[in-house]
Amino acid sequence: MSAASLTDPDELGRRLLARLRPGRRDWMTAGLTLALIGVAGGVSALLLTLTGASPSASLTAIWTGSLANATGWTTTLLNTAPLLLVAIGACVCASAGTFNIGQEGQVLIGGLAGAWVGLRLAVPGPMLVAVVLVAAAVGGAAWAGLSALMLRFRGVNVPVSTLLMTFLAIQLVAYAVSTPWVLQESVQGAGDIADAQSNALPANAQLAGFGHYPSLQLNTGLFLALVATVAVALLLSRSRWGFKVRMVGLNPRTAQHAGVRVAALGGLTLALSGAFAGLAGGLLLATPVSTNRLQAGLSDNVGWDGLLVALVARNRPMAAIPVSFVFAVLRAGGDFLSATGVPSYLVDIVKALLVLAFVAPPVLVDLFHGRRGATPRAAPAVSVVPAKTEAAA
Repeated sequence: MSAASLTDPDELGRRLLARLRPGRRDWMTAGLTLALIGVAGGVSALLLTLTGASPSASLTAIWTGSLANATGWTTTLLNTAPLLLVAIGACVCASAGTFNIGQEGQVLIGGLAGAWVGLRLAVPGPMLVAVVLVAAAVGGAAWAGLSALMLRFRGVNVPVSTLLMTFLAIQLVAYAVSTPWVLQESVQGAGDIADAQSNALPANAQLAGFGHYPSLQLNTGLFLALVATVAVALLLSRSRWGFKVRMVGLNPRTAQHAGVRVAALGGLTLALSGAFAGLAGGLLLATPVSTNRLQAGLSDNVGWDGLLVALVARNRPMAAIPVSFVFAVLRAGGDFLSATGVPSYLVDIVKALLVLAFVAPPVLVDLFHGRRGATPRAAPAVSVVPAKTEAAA
C-alpha cells in the first residue's frame, strides 16, 4: 500500500472493502456448506423415521430440553463451558501442527487430580475450588506431557500415543473409584455397599453460580471458559509467542532456521492442550453439570465432542464459542430426547453429520480448484542424438 493511499480515506476504504468482499471460492464454500447441512438434516430425519420416531417430535424434544425454558438454557450453558475449554486447547495444539486426540482421557485425569485434591486437602474457604481447578489443569497437562516425552525420546506418534493413553486413563479412574484407600466413597453403615464413585466434593470446592431455580442459572465456569478463550485468541494472533506457534504449524523447518525451538514449543502446546482438557474435567467435577463426584463416566464424551468443536471451528478459538454452544444444545437436548425413547446414538450420528457438513466444503472446494488449475505435465523431451554419437561424446 502506497503512502498516498494511507492519506486518502476513499482509497483506504476501497482497499478494506476489497479485502472484506467474499471471493468466488468463499461463495462456493458457503453454498456447499448450506447444501450439506440440508443433506445432514434430511439424512437425520430419515434415520429417525426408520427407527420409528417422528422427526418433528424429536426436534421439539431437543428444543424443549435445551432452549425452551430457563432450565434448558441452564443445562446448555453448563455443557458449553467444558466443551469450549477442550476446543481452545485443541486449537492451540493444532496451530503448532501437533494433533492431540486424547482429550477424553485428559479430561478424566483432570477430574481425578481435582477430586484427589478436593477430598484430601483441608483448604479453608473458596481457595479450595481454585486449588481443585489448578490441580485438574496440572493433571491434564502432565498426562498430555507424557505423550510429548514419548515423542521426544522414543519417536512415538503423538495422535497414536494420546489416543492410547485415553484407554489407560479410563482404567486408572475406574480403579481409583473402586478402591477404598484411593477415592472410593465412604461406607455409611455396616451393611451398606460403596458404589464405584468418590465422595461428593465439599461445598467450598464447588464453583458458585448466579440465579436460582426455576430462573436462569449462570455458573462461574462459563465465564472462566470465555475469558480463557479470549486470552488464547489474543495470544495466538497478537503475541510473539503466538507467531512462533503459527510459524511452527505452517513450516517447522523455516521456524527452526529462524531460531524457534520446534520440539520444545510443540511439547509445550501439547501440554497446554492437556491442561485445558484437564481444566474441563475440573469444571465437570465442580459444577452442577454432574453430581460433584468422580465417576468412571465423568467425561461423558466431552473430550471427543470438544475435539469436534475445534474441528468445525477450523482451529479458531473465537469461532469455537458459537460452535460449542451448538454442540451443547445437542447434548442437553439429546439427553431429553433419550428420555422419550429415541436411541441416544442417533444424536451422535447427527453430530457426526454436522461435522462433515462443516469440514468437508473447504476440502472439496480446494480439490475442485486444484483440478481445474492443474496443467497437463509436458512430455519429456526425446533425444534426437544417435546412440553412438552419445556414447562417443
